[in-house]
Amino acid sequence: MDLGIRGKVGLVVASSRGLGRASAEALAAEGVEMLLCARGEAALRATAADIRRESGVRVVDVVADVATQAGIDAVLSAAEREFGRVDILVTNGGGPPAGPFESHAREAWDAAVRANLTSVVELVRGVLPGMRERRWGRIVNITSIAVKQPVDNLILSNSVRAAVTGFARTLANEVAPHGITVNNVMPGFTRTARVEELAARTASLQGTTPDAAFAAWESQIPMGRLGEPAEFGAMVAFLCSAHASYTTGASIPVDGGWIKSLL
Repeated sequence: MDLGIRGKVGLVVASSRGLGRASAEALAAEGVEMLLCARGEAALRATAADIRRESGVRVVDVVADVATQAGIDAVLSAAEREFGRVDILVTNGGGPPAGPFESHAREAWDAAVRANLTSVVELVRGVLPGMRERRWGRIVNITSIAVKQPVDNLILSNSVRAAVTGFARTLANEVAPHGITVNNVMPGFTRTARVEELAARTASLQGTTPDAAFAAWESQIPMGRLGEPAEFGAMVAFLCSAHASYTTGASIPVDGGWIKSLL
């Protein structure tokens, strides 16, 4: 299926690995020109080179930490300088540290808010005027299954990503008349470095092994396995497509059926 977005410009945050990279790869495969950003220079440069080679689209990479205003400004400036616009914004942030409430000081809460909520708000603030002017735009936020069904030991992520969901659902109504959609995609347990870190942390707390943590998660997933990043990226690309023009304000799980709620 041709998603109808060839020639659009996409900005994907934290796109050097994992779900961000998978989202960027899926969009580039549809002919979207890409601006990638991440904190780690080596991984970002390698990812940009791979996507450039495999897709043939123009790919610009910017080393930046969007948990800081300086990082956000650098990314938005690069988008304006290199492309003159952003048609598609995919927000993403590294998961906050795991642990129970008592283990997180105020500084940890502040850092989680900056990385996973403030970054979303300020990136949207930067790209929205142009989308309004062109009367077309796609905003997709990578959140988590935790906003529907909180995950034990992830109180920071459960809280802050729920705030992103409230922001996005409200914004979706405000910008819908301008041809702009705003949606969230909720990854479940997917085979990424982040999930490997969570498995190690869980094993340490429970006195077991990472393999035991993976087995426990898989036992809760109706499909009986972890997801693959490419499966997640495909959903992001569809929500950014011309075909998804009547879908907005939604939070869509890509979780193999893990969420048990009806809505």
